[in-house]
Amino acid sequence: MPTGMKTEIHRKIELATNIAIMIVAALLCVVLVKNHLLSSPPAPTPNGLIANNQIQPQAGAKLSVPGIDWAENGQTLLLVLSTTCHFCSESAPFYQRLLKERNDSVRTIALLPQSVSESKDYLNDLGISVDEVKQASLKSINVRGTPTLLLVDGNGAVVNEWVGRLPLDQEAEVLRLIQSNPTE
Repeated sequence: MPTGMKTEIHRKIELATNIAIMIVAALLCVVLVKNHLLSSPPAPTPNGLIANNQIQPQAGAKLSVPGIDWAENGQTLLLVLSTTCHFCSESAPFYQRLLKERNDSVRTIALLPQSVSESKDYLNDLGISVDEVKQASLKSINVRGTPTLLLVDGNGAVVNEWVGRLPLDQEAEVLRLIQSNPTE
């Protein structure tokens, strides 16, 4: 093949490659602009929560979990965990202490997205003993991540919420709140 033809082929390949790179770059720009600059925030629902569950339940938000009678429970500490969450597993020593030192009037419920049987095995392996284990999706209670602790009153309203593996000052706050008598 003559040298002139080789250089002509190389130029055509280089041109095709450059055009392909420009097309990919343009598509990437379109996707980024569409997803990050043109997307509108989710619309709030009547209770102030974001419809697609982008925020955690906040103080005063009412929770509805099938099979939980908040009035009967009085004050409830809801541990929202997942068997696949390494922060949940790493927080096990704190949860053990929390459950041992809580006021007897505080009921404890672990809520996990996995089956009750799998959840009980997981909690037993971690040495976490709660009053009740429930299965529910995180989305159903507007929780977006685990671990999340929710202190709920007898009306089903969130009193306090803590998200993630807690630093020592927040662990102390949780302990203080569940050791005190809610009627004080």
